Amino acid sequence: MSLNARSRERLKGVHPDLVAVVERAAAIGPAFIVTEGLRTAERQKQLVAAGASRTMNSRHITGHAVDLAALVDGKVRWDWPLYHKLAAAMKQAAAERNVAIIWGGDWKSFPDGPHFELARAAYP
Repeated sequence: MSLNARSRERLKGVHPDLVAVVERAAAIGPAFIVTEGLRTAERQKQLVAAGASRTMNSRHITGHAVDLAALVDGKVRWDWPLYHKLAAAMKQAAAERNVAIIWGGDWKSFPDGPHFELARAAYP
């Protein structure tokens, strides 16, 4: 599978290494769309106020993060097991590209299955 035009548009402003990982994961993994990439500080503030995020130090603001949504039969699904499959594809793609990523689903507090970001140690 390849990314649709809307997903490609949402990758504008995202770090090229993360874009390459997302594109590779789309080719090897389960179907998904990009729901958000680069985010303004104002958008981040709205998400914090709504409880959808807990930080104003989001990697989205710098183009170092993306949110992905799993697709099943062309429809967005939020079932947690789908995000483990999506994470496996993203981690494989990152390893192939030698890009250090973090999956929000691995976070102990506030796990975030759709979220993937470049590791801060490698991408300050």
